[in-house]
Amino acid sequence: MAEGSTAAPVEGAFDTSYEWKIIAILALTFGLVGLDRFILPVLFPSFMDELGLTYADLGNLVGILAVFWGISAFVMGFLSDRVGRRKVLIPSVIVFSLMSAFSGVAGSLVALLVIRAIMGLAEGPVASTGVAVAVEASHPKRRGLNNGIFQCMISLFGNALGPIIATQLLLVTDWRTVFMLVGVPGLVMAVLMFFVIREPAHVTAPATGAPRPGVAALFAHRNVPLAMVTLMCAMGGIFVMGAMMPNYLTDYLGLNPQDMGFVASAIGFGGCLGQFAMPALSDFIGRKPTILISYLLAAVFTWAFTQAGAESLSVLFWLLFFAALFNFSALATLAGPVAAEAAPIGMVAATAGLVIGAGEVFGGGIAPIIAGRIADASGIENVFTFTIGGLLVGFVIALFLKETAPRKVGTV
Repeated sequence: MAEGSTAAPVEGAFDTSYEWKIIAILALTFGLVGLDRFILPVLFPSFMDELGLTYADLGNLVGILAVFWGISAFVMGFLSDRVGRRKVLIPSVIVFSLMSAFSGVAGSLVALLVIRAIMGLAEGPVASTGVAVAVEASHPKRRGLNNGIFQCMISLFGNALGPIIATQLLLVTDWRTVFMLVGVPGLVMAVLMFFVIREPAHVTAPATGAPRPGVAALFAHRNVPLAMVTLMCAMGGIFVMGAMMPNYLTDYLGLNPQDMGFVASAIGFGGCLGQFAMPALSDFIGRKPTILISYLLAAVFTWAFTQAGAESLSVLFWLLFFAALFNFSALATLAGPVAAEAAPIGMVAATAGLVIGAGEVFGGGIAPIIAGRIADASGIENVFTFTIGGLLVGFVIALFLKETAPRKVGTV
C-alpha cells in the first residue's frame, strides 16, 4: 500500500483457508480470461481468408479488446472499491464467457470488433478487481506469491495450453466451434465465485464519516505513474508477440499449424513460470531488481529468437520460452505487488486498474495496431524490432521505481 498505510498483521489474523481457496478460484478464472482472449490470434490463420481479413485487421481485433479492457479495468476497479467486489467481478465473468461463444457466430470484421470490444469491457475488471481480491486475502509475506499464482494462469491457459488445444481441435472441428467451446467453463467459475468471494472490510464496515480518497490520491506514490508508463512497454512486448507470433511462424518461417501451435505455446509456458516465480522471488530480492532483470533479459531473448530459423523447433521453443518468461515477469510484478503496495487505503482495485489500464490501452491496444501496420508495410518479421525497443525503454523507466517489498522495507 502507500507508504505508512498498513501495519503488518500477524499470521493468525488471516484466514489461510479462504486465502488459498480464493487464490485458486481467481487463478482458474484468470486462466479462462487468457484462453478466451488469446485464442483469437491462434485461430486467425484459419478464418482470415474466409472473412477476407488482413494483418492490420488482426492488430485491430487484438487492439480493440485491449483498449476497452484498459478503460474498464480502471473504471470498474474504482467502482468495486465502492460497491464491492462481487457486484463487479461475477457479472464480468459471465459476460466475457458469453462473448467468447458469440465470437464463433461472427460473420464479418465489424461483428468481431464489436464482440471483442464487449469482451474487453468484461475482462478488464477481472484483472483489476482480481488483484484487489488477491491482495485482501493474502498475508503481506505472500502478496507477491499469491499475485503470481493468480496472474500466471492467464499465460498457462491463454498462451500455453490455448495454442495446443485450438490447433488440435481444428483437426476435428472448425474455428467457430472452438470459440463456442472455450466460453463454457467461465460460467462455472462465476457460480463458484458467487458462493466464495467475500467483501473487503472497508465495504462491509459501517460508514465512519471519513471521506473516501479521490482519484488524485491514486498518484500520491510515485510508483503509480512510473508503473503506468513502464507497464506499457511490458504489455507492448507481450501483446505484439501474442498477436503476431502465429502468423510469423506460419507465414514467415513456414511452419504447419500443429508445429506453430507447439512453438507458440512457449509464450504461455514461459509466461506462466515468469508470472509465478518472479513476483514470488521479488518478495525476497525486491520489486525493482526483479523488474530490471526481467526487462533486460526479455529484450535479449526476443532478439535471439528473431535470429533463429525454422530448422529446429526446440531452439525456437526455448528462445521464445525465456523471452516470454521475463516479459511476463515484468508485467506481473508491476500490475500486482507494485500497484497494490502504492495504493491508498481502500483503493487497491482502482490503483491496479489505473496501472493495468494504461498498460492495456497502449501496450495491448495501440502497440498491436502499430505492429499490424509494420507487418503489412515491411514484413511481419520486422515487428520484433519494435518490441525490443519498447522493452529497453521500459528498463530505463523502471530505474526510477521506489522499492516497496515488505521484507525489503522492513514492514514485516
